[in-house]
Parts: sequence; C-alpha cells; structure tokens
Amino acid sequence: MSQGNYIWIYLVLAIVAANLPWLSERLFFVVHSAKGKGPWFRLLEWAVLYFVIGAIGLGLERRLTGEIYHQGWVFYVVTIALFLVFALPGFIYRYDLRRQLSGRKQAVSNKVDPSSCQS
Repeated sequence: MSQGNYIWIYLVLAIVAANLPWLSERLFFVVHSAKGKGPWFRLLEWAVLYFVIGAIGLGLERRLTGEIYHQGWVFYVVTIALFLVFALPGFIYRYDLRRQLSGRKQAVSNKVDPSSCQS
C-alpha cells in the first residue's frame, strides 16, 4: 500500500473517531448506561480518542519514515483544533440537528405545518 493510501485511511479514521462520542450512548463504546452520557463525559471520551488517534499517527509515522520526528507545541495545538473541526458534524447532530429532526417528525405526525415548528 502506498504512503498516500495510509494517509487517507488515517484521516478517515480520525474523522470517525472525532464524531463517535456524540453518536454513541455507551460509555467508552462498551458499557451501556441507563442514564446516558453527559456532555462532560463526551468531552472526556473525545480527549481520550484524540490521544488514541495521535498514538496511531505516531506508529504510522514510525512505520513510514523509520523514526518519530520531534514536534513543538504548535503542532499539538493545530492537531487539537483539527480534531475539533472533525468533531463538528457529530456535535451539531447531538445538540441541534436531532432536536430539529424530532420536532419535524412530530409535526408531520400531528399533521401540522413544519414551518410553524421552527424555533
């Protein structure tokens, strides 16, 4: 497999991992919680996944180049910001889009004009 393929697979993996905390109700994707997860626990999962994806990236860098290059603090700030951008679709779905979609579904089931349900 070429180096470009590894990079694309890594980016797709990072995008999926960044969105997982907002799409799953299981604690760390294993334990089913009766109450669900709160926003702080979702942020904790997101941070843990950032470090997991970072470790995978270090391993991939080691495999492709033979060594791990030293990075300064700017690199880590940029990667955190990029991981935040990757997580935006899941965050929007969890806290905004799901509510609007359920409001439209309820409006359609009550045979109410959906435009009157906007907040």
